[in-house]
Amino acid sequence: MKKALITGITGQDGSYLADLLLEKGYEVHGIIRRASTFNTSRIDHLYADPHINGVRMLLHYGDLSDSVNLVKLLYDLKPDEIYHLGAQSHVRVSFDIPEYTADVTGVGTIRILEAIREVGVRSRFYQASSSEMFGKAQQAPQTETTPFWPRSPYGVAKAFAYWATVNYRESYDLYASNGILFNHESPRRGETFVPRKISRAVAAIKHGLQKELFLGNLDAKRDWGYAPEYVEGMWRILQHDEGDDFVLATGETHTVRELVDTAFSHVDLDWKEFVKYDARYERPAEVNVLIGDASKAKKILGWEPKVRFHELVRIMVDADMELLSHKTLREHLGKLP
Repeated sequence: MKKALITGITGQDGSYLADLLLEKGYEVHGIIRRASTFNTSRIDHLYADPHINGVRMLLHYGDLSDSVNLVKLLYDLKPDEIYHLGAQSHVRVSFDIPEYTADVTGVGTIRILEAIREVGVRSRFYQASSSEMFGKAQQAPQTETTPFWPRSPYGVAKAFAYWATVNYRESYDLYASNGILFNHESPRRGETFVPRKISRAVAAIKHGLQKELFLGNLDAKRDWGYAPEYVEGMWRILQHDEGDDFVLATGETHTVRELVDTAFSHVDLDWKEFVKYDARYERPAEVNVLIGDASKAKKILGWEPKVRFHELVRIMVDADMELLSHKTLREHLGKLP
């Protein structure tokens, strides 16, 4: 039985990756931060899933700012594969807390790489790199050789982590790979991220629970894919014979305005009646267009996305419509005498 360690296991990608690895028979370990409330909702279903058939998932308290804890974990677990997904991952928020973002998202990667080197394990290491590293992109579409020009503290921190991964691969002969993932969404996406913010608002407006949706730049263009397919790409990256770097993307770009229009149209609403502009959601430095070329991943890994933009939006809106329907029903039943 292979053993995997996932940082950021309670996030969107971490939860889907845990699903995938458990299905493949792995023993899965995850690092979670101590909090005063439970923050494991995305993975709670795994504890009650009868199909796991004894395959284990264990959670460990830790933090990417605590290098001693990371060393101890690797000494104890000696994982075959490490998927480093944990980060302060909100681009807009990174402008408000740049130092914290740099420490956790950037230097946190160095701490894990150093722990691997210090302990001497031969773990295969996956670094969750980001299309935000391209920022003010110098070519379109972006490939593994496109120069980085990050436009946010988050993008800068991810570029640092990317090069740290390459450096440790070349300097210490570690199996270390970067997955340069373009935007990928799902019903498990955090509610402060634009696509989920939109799908939640559409459902709430349709149910009469919300009247307006405030957004920033509607002209920004992104390459949006479906998160479960992207975590399968992560796994394929670590099954490759050697450490390498891969772009995962759909090769299509759409504006936020298109996303809004598609989401509202799906429930027969006119978005122009509900969407309002709010300058607070603008970034100090905007990334105007991102579109990836995943040809290398297709050729070497056999990976390519199947869920495209319009289907992705429908999946998310339908999931939030169902979620709010159940919530509204529960609240209604709770008020009955």
